[in-house]
Amino acid sequence: MVVRIRLSRFGCRNKPFYRVMAANSRSPRDGKHLEVLGYYNPLPGQDGGKRMGLNFERVKYWLSVGAQASEPVQRILFRAGLLPPPPMMAMGRKGGPRDTRPVDPMTGRVLTPENQASSDQPKASEGDEDCEDIASTS
Repeated sequence: MVVRIRLSRFGCRNKPFYRVMAANSRSPRDGKHLEVLGYYNPLPGQDGGKRMGLNFERVKYWLSVGAQASEPVQRILFRAGLLPPPPMMAMGRKGGPRDTRPVDPMTGRVLTPENQASSDQPKASEGDEDCEDIASTS
């Protein structure tokens, strides 16, 4: 039995509310589940209610025994700090072919080879350049 951690929809029309659940991969979206792990509210109320609540211990348990998180749950767990950032690709246009350039998960910007190379090497300050000139003249 393959266990998936996924969202189950509750709420009214145009006001979705989701529960994060561990369920058999063959069961329907809103069907039988093994355990409720938390909730996710994409539209918090006027009072600024919580957007999500997770039982971190149980989520870590299900991930440790081999449960697979769905894509929306992966994004939620990344925001909560439980998973590394999912691999992201930039979209060219809706429904069109995907752009294969890597995207920085924190800023959402496309990484170019110059940006990757410059971020790997520390920048030299102006004071360091003066020291190199003095050392070369000695």
